[in-house]
Amino acid sequence: MPTTLPVICVAENGVDAADLSEAHKAWAKSNGFTGQSGKLLALPDETGQIGAQLFGLGADANRSALVLGLAASALPAGTYRLEGEYGDPTLAALGFRLGAYGFDRYAKAKERPTLDLPKGADAAEIETLVTSAFIARDLVNTPANDLGPDALEAWIVAFAETHGVEHNVVRGDDLLAQNFPMIHAVGRASDQAPRLVDFSWGDAVHPKLTLVGKGVTFDTGGLNIKPGNSMALMKKDMGGAANVLGLANAIMTAGIKVRLRVLIPVVENSIAGNAFRPGDVLPSRKGLTVEIGNTDAEGRLILADALALADEEDPDLIIDMATLTGAARVALGPDLPPVYARDEAFAKTVVDHGMAIDDPLWPMPLWNGYDKLLTSKIADVNHISTGGLAGSITAALFLNRFVKPQTEWMHFDIFAWSPEPRPGRPFGGTDHGIRALYSALKDRYGQ
Repeated sequence: MPTTLPVICVAENGVDAADLSEAHKAWAKSNGFTGQSGKLLALPDETGQIGAQLFGLGADANRSALVLGLAASALPAGTYRLEGEYGDPTLAALGFRLGAYGFDRYAKAKERPTLDLPKGADAAEIETLVTSAFIARDLVNTPANDLGPDALEAWIVAFAETHGVEHNVVRGDDLLAQNFPMIHAVGRASDQAPRLVDFSWGDAVHPKLTLVGKGVTFDTGGLNIKPGNSMALMKKDMGGAANVLGLANAIMTAGIKVRLRVLIPVVENSIAGNAFRPGDVLPSRKGLTVEIGNTDAEGRLILADALALADEEDPDLIIDMATLTGAARVALGPDLPPVYARDEAFAKTVVDHGMAIDDPLWPMPLWNGYDKLLTSKIADVNHISTGGLAGSITAALFLNRFVKPQTEWMHFDIFAWSPEPRPGRPFGGTDHGIRALYSALKDRYGQ
């Protein structure tokens, strides 16, 4: 068997046009291989050993940019090279690398396929994006017993130090002293204190970009406790923080010309005698009073305090990412996160970048007509809507109140989970929006 095995890429109904021997074409046809998307077929060599793998790209109109990820997830361990008409070499190699991901922290490590990069592939870009995606995936996949608030803070601090940037952590009752009352309220019932982790990178003369990520390491639902089937995946409720950290890694590694600030409110939404309650009225950093309609809608509370802080230095752009609402999944499913943005033109740019590289997003409206659904009779605002309609929109509208009207702001309501494998995204914790935003931000700010 060759040291490096060819993976010969064939489009749907492209076997006859492929650079194959007549015997191999006959072999493909006898095995029903027509170039179907994701299908692999081993080709024997003259000794009867596997000499190559045929891989189906599918039809052009329906092809994922990361379709080679399906090959990586199915191939046995070994080193491969791409042949045939696989399109853009960087995207092809990126798809392969992303599809070869596996989370091996708790099980015997499985050897996975590796790829010799095709000619013309941008090795640095691929490595940046793969590393950034794997940061998000590894963090989301790690269970809360090993990634509670203490461990997530430690990870973020080590990450900041790796990039040579200073960090600051406000923890426990210091949150009250420094005016982050809602972060404190949500996390105070846990035996691991709530906290806000803050770090900055880049030249102060560049435009200020601030990323805010929801870092709920586990969400019981609080006193409005979740049923068991809804609680099972709540280790992923820090998926917003995980994806923000992956995006931050890409921005810093590539040297995008921004002064980057990252704010991660980190809490565990637990149940204890001092847990916050439905009907409580909480103060906020913004000065608004917030009536608690349901303690299982905790993410928007910690984000609100962090967004208010982010807004105080008048940044050029604020982006927040959060596993915020089930309503977003009902509307758009697990693969397509909604994007809410004040600048609809830039939102379209981000969506277009994402669609081109199979990091799909979809614009949703900050529909002010629904703001009345957040009315409270005893406070400035209720943090959930009455009646349960338009839940993802009203969550975005709640956050909207904590950022000055003139500030450009985007909100991503992500799922951070792949319930089934698809190109470049194996089952489990996943990245959402990192590549789309990275590509759009490079265009906006330059490197």
